[in-house]
Amino acid sequence: MMKKIITGLIIAGSIFACAFLMLNKAERDDRTAIQFASWGSKSEIDILKPILKDFETKNPDIKIDFMHIPQNYFQKIHLLFASNTAPDVIFINNLYLPIYANAGVFEDLSSTDFEREKFYRKSLEALSWKGAVYAIPRDVSNLVIYYNKDLFDKKGLAYPEKDWTYEEFLDSAKKLANPPNVFGISFEEEPLFYLPYLMSEGGGILNDINSAESQKGLQNYADLRKKYHVAPLKSESASATMAQMFLQGRLGMHLSGRWLVPKYREEANFDWDIVSFPKGTAGSIVPLDASGWSVAKSSKHKEEAFRFVKFLSSQESIEKFAQSGLIVPARKDSSAVILDGKKPKNAKVFLDVVETSKPTPVTVDYNVINDKLKERNEPLFN
Repeated sequence: MMKKIITGLIIAGSIFACAFLMLNKAERDDRTAIQFASWGSKSEIDILKPILKDFETKNPDIKIDFMHIPQNYFQKIHLLFASNTAPDVIFINNLYLPIYANAGVFEDLSSTDFEREKFYRKSLEALSWKGAVYAIPRDVSNLVIYYNKDLFDKKGLAYPEKDWTYEEFLDSAKKLANPPNVFGISFEEEPLFYLPYLMSEGGGILNDINSAESQKGLQNYADLRKKYHVAPLKSESASATMAQMFLQGRLGMHLSGRWLVPKYREEANFDWDIVSFPKGTAGSIVPLDASGWSVAKSSKHKEEAFRFVKFLSSQESIEKFAQSGLIVPARKDSSAVILDGKKPKNAKVFLDVVETSKPTPVTVDYNVINDKLKERNEPLFN
């Protein structure tokens, strides 16, 4: 009897010991943790999370701690750097990159192995500072003209074609407009949306804002609203965005980017397509922006962080982002993904415009300059 009791105790003890070891192993995670911060809508995050999971499966020694910051992103990133708690990998865009690169808190990625030749040169230029690459690009962002084909048909107008001139653009806008119900072209007071008008005349918004070319471009833009009334006044758009007005059939043309493609595919109840911005004196030139991944200089796990960024910027990963229709991939070998046979029919325009666009000239205080420009141009536009 005693022998059976002892045997039972030994077995029970063994089971307990095994359970304890298994529990201890489950609690103990020996993987290197990489903290990764990004903004993004729900649809973007739904694409991103499986990619992160795939990376962890293929790199079992690394765990990704994902920090999703949907609002006030850069303010929070500033605070994390200020408190010495910056993430290892940070999603960044070219408009804010100079602040961090100039402060010396990002790693210079110029010499890392990231298949440089596979990316659009201008995407790398946009994410560089003083000749060094500080982020590996995910996407490029440029502006095109969306147009309502049904409104063009109703007015008996030919659809705009590549290499159309500013005069042809203005003529179409005049013929499409029937205010206050329908307008020829969108109007937004953010510098992003009037920069093409300046660039295509040979101007810009930094040191060259006062040049004759820039002033001509600004006047052309203001005239759309105030002289010709082919663009809506503030009171006429009220609380509606330009995208909403386009979907309501109240805009014949809308200047915007690739990010609206999924929305227009889903919600537009009319036929639509895209065309490049019209040619001004200097040609058809729109600003090119880019987003990508940077590595914090303070990271204690740089080798793992570089490995993660290389995975995110691989052809396979970037194509998964591009399949949503939200982005124009920064990799040339992924660009065909957006030519998927869906709307817009002329999707190749997004790729053609990369070649004719110009990386947005930015400075450390670019966002301050933007705010001053809005204040300065308020009387001109209104």
